[in-house]
Amino acid sequence: MKAAVVTKNHKVTIEDRKLRELKPGEALVKTEFCGVCHTDLHVKNADFGDATGVVLGHEGIGKVIQCAKDVKSLEVGDRVSIAWMYEACGLCEYCTTGCETLCRNIKNAGYTVDGAMAEEVIVKADYAVKVPEGLDPAAASSITCAGVTSYKAIKVSEVKPGEWLGIFGIGGLGNLAVQYAKNVIGAKVIAFDISDEKLNFAKDLGADEIINTNSNDFMDKVNKVTNNKGVDATIITAVAKTPFDQAVDTVKAGAKIVAVGLPVEKMNLDIPRLVLDGVQVVGSLVGTRQDLREAFAFAAEQKVIPKVKLKSIEDINNIFEDMENGKINGRCVIKF
Repeated sequence: MKAAVVTKNHKVTIEDRKLRELKPGEALVKTEFCGVCHTDLHVKNADFGDATGVVLGHEGIGKVIQCAKDVKSLEVGDRVSIAWMYEACGLCEYCTTGCETLCRNIKNAGYTVDGAMAEEVIVKADYAVKVPEGLDPAAASSITCAGVTSYKAIKVSEVKPGEWLGIFGIGGLGNLAVQYAKNVIGAKVIAFDISDEKLNFAKDLGADEIINTNSNDFMDKVNKVTNNKGVDATIITAVAKTPFDQAVDTVKAGAKIVAVGLPVEKMNLDIPRLVLDGVQVVGSLVGTRQDLREAFAFAAEQKVIPKVKLKSIEDINNIFEDMENGKINGRCVIKF
C-alpha cells in the first residue's frame, strides 16, 4: 500500500508499506481522506523530535474493513476517524477525569505511531470515533483535528453568547473556529490576520469584524469595536510568535487567552499585566473523543462547513511548501 513516510532530510517520500496482523482491540481501516495539518509539517521538520520512518497523518477518515475478534465498539463498514489521539492509557488521573488528551502515555497518530496518510491504517478500535451519517467524509477529515481543536479551544475560552472572541490566524483551524464561535456558541468574532485574503475569507464565514495586525492602528480598531474594553477571550491558532504577544494586548481584564498554535519561539508575557488584570493564559490541545463526537455532530448539522481542496498523496511535499508560504485557504485533503 502507498504511505507518506518522513525521511531524514525533512522530506516525505511515498513508499510501499505492508501492515502487520491485527492485535486484540484493533481494527483495519481503508482510508478515504486525510487532511494535511500544520502539525504534520512540525513532525516532518523534526520540531518535536526525530520522526524518521513514521507514516504521517492524523486527520484521517475511512471505513473499517476488518476487526480483531474481541472488538465490540466497531463493525466492518463503519466510517471512522483516525485522529491525533491514537490511544491513551485509560487508567491515569487524566484519562479518568475527562482530560484524556493529557495522558502521559498517549500515542499520537502520525507522530509516535503510524498515521493516516496511507491507503490502509491500523487503529485502536475504542479510539476511532464514528462519523455521523450525512457528513461528507472529506469535510469530516478536517473536523477530525482542525475542527475539534478549534471547537475545544472555544470551550476552554468560556466565551459566552454575545461576547467578543478574538481569533488570531485564519488558516486551517482559524476558519473553523470562526464558524464554531458564530454558529454554535453565538459569540461575536473579531478575526485577526496579516493576510487581507484570509480576512475576507473570515468575513465571508461570518466574522463580525476583521483586523489586519500589520496595520499600525490595529489596537485602535480593537478599542473602537469593543468600546475600549478589549475582547472577552482570544484563541491563537497562528504558528508565529507575534500573534501570541498581540493577543495579550487585545484582551480586557479577567479575559482568557487560549494558545492553540505551535510556534517554536517563546511568548513574551507582561507579568504585572497578567497579575493586576487577572488575565489567564492557557493551552488547549485538540479534544477528547467526546469533543470530536460533538464537533462531528455540529458539522453534520451544517453549522460548520470546512473548505477543502482535494489532492493526491503524491502532492504532499508541494502541499507543505504552500503551507509554509501561507498559500492555503481552508484545508488540503488527500483523497485515496
